[in-house]
Amino acid sequence: MNKSLSPSIEQDAVELTPQLAWEQEYRESMGEERPVENVSGIPIKPLYGPQDWQRYGDHNPLSYPGQADYTRGIYATMHRGRTWTQRQLIGLGTPADYNARLRSLMDDGATAVSLIPCNSVFRGYDMDTVDAELLGTCGVVANNVDHMERSLEGVDVGKISCAMNDPSPFTLLAFLLIAAERRGTDWRTITGTSNQSDYISHFVANHMFYRLSLPGARRVLLDHIAYCKQFVPRWNPMSVVGQHMQQAGATPAEAMAFTLSTAIQNAEDCIARGMQPDDFLPRFTFFFDISLNFFEEIAKFRAGRRIWSRITKDRLGAKDPRSRRFKFHGQTSGVDLTRQQPLNNISRVTVQAMAGIFGGLQSLHTDAYDEALACPSEFGARIAVATQNILREESHLTDVIDPLGGSFYVEALTDQMEEKILSIMKIVDDAGGMYKAVESGLVQRMLGASAQRFQNRVDSGEQIVVGVNAYKVDEDASAHTIVERPDPAAMQAHMDGFTAWKRERSAVEVDKALDHLTRTAEDPSGNLFGAIVDGARANLTHGEICERLRRDLGFGQPLTIV
Repeated sequence: MNKSLSPSIEQDAVELTPQLAWEQEYRESMGEERPVENVSGIPIKPLYGPQDWQRYGDHNPLSYPGQADYTRGIYATMHRGRTWTQRQLIGLGTPADYNARLRSLMDDGATAVSLIPCNSVFRGYDMDTVDAELLGTCGVVANNVDHMERSLEGVDVGKISCAMNDPSPFTLLAFLLIAAERRGTDWRTITGTSNQSDYISHFVANHMFYRLSLPGARRVLLDHIAYCKQFVPRWNPMSVVGQHMQQAGATPAEAMAFTLSTAIQNAEDCIARGMQPDDFLPRFTFFFDISLNFFEEIAKFRAGRRIWSRITKDRLGAKDPRSRRFKFHGQTSGVDLTRQQPLNNISRVTVQAMAGIFGGLQSLHTDAYDEALACPSEFGARIAVATQNILREESHLTDVIDPLGGSFYVEALTDQMEEKILSIMKIVDDAGGMYKAVESGLVQRMLGASAQRFQNRVDSGEQIVVGVNAYKVDEDASAHTIVERPDPAAMQAHMDGFTAWKRERSAVEVDKALDHLTRTAEDPSGNLFGAIVDGARANLTHGEICERLRRDLGFGQPLTIV
């Protein structure tokens, strides 16, 4: 005889699906739980499945590496065929000091040149016009072609990639080209990148690099791109920099959005000047910060690659597949490093580097653990190089391409980051593009708000920073102070040699070269970077070139928003 069960007994008899059973047990075990979200403001669930991946179930949800939309990487082989180049930031003392450090790091495994100049150079001045005590403490003092020759002595610049940390007006590349010319090296064999050539990122977030007025810097960059396309075809003149903005407080999504918007601005400026997209886009590169937000960074890079692939084809009109490749250099984030318990920074850098590798970078700089204290020591720099060697040679990270591809979490997060990035890019577009957005201060205000939100999280303890607001230990801060200063006698000899060289130059040739710069600046049809290269050949110094262009194009006054 069938008897109907009471409603409560009938409910208990219903068998829960595995998903509902897990959800019930999870809620009972966790109790009340605060919401979790990443730095970009995307809510993070405790578990991801097929229902979270929007593209799941499509016939071909993921492209193959080397094929549009390049989500899984821009080359078919990626790191299994050729790993990233190891670019270590080197900059210390005199050109002789730099050369010794460079050759030592190359013996340790570094595979490319990366030259960072002294602060005086970054600010656009020669060594004899600044406080001598500061010279060479965080970069090499390179003011002319002779200094570049000495810095790269014994290095075949026709065979090794050279990155010049070289803001507008790109004097370091001009010195490199003339140094190569003196050696008989064909400019068409020279490869590398004008790192930091993105004047917009300097205007917004890296003011020390900002030397010329906004319209003046725009003119020089376009001339630089056009000149390199014609005479140094394997050089990457455009390095679009997201690092500065993320270091200044942008979330990963904002950093990617502002960077892509900047790339669009520069590409559309090139097209307006009459260049064809496929002539210059393959030489666009990107430079990003890699923070400790492991999965967020991986998703940022995967989403960025996908968006750039569409933009180059649909908006910029590229037809060559090489134009759609999103080539990027990654640097582990110095903002995440702490002065407290500095050896912990080795762990931070390792995690950041892994995020960049899984994100599909083409070159990598790993910070030294002591960069929160000073310019990297030789000991710290060696550990930073070794970290990359271990990740590449011992950990088997390069065995499989895009090894996290297909993860429900990574794919869902990539989709969400893509939506977030596109929503921020629309704000910039609605403001008239990146140039107008930074000219009005819109981007600066957004960065400031994000930086304040993050700092509030640190101050409240919601964001743990080991050794800073948690897990503190008593330590002698002075024991960690590692400041390498150049040998005063060597720096004085460097200064004496420079002043003697200036006295012995032909004053007539110097005046002619400076006049040539001015005449070219006044002629919109002239190429200013060509005039700068001519100036380097005529023995103009870095400071003299910057001073003349500041006079003719306007002084660089970044717009700061408080």
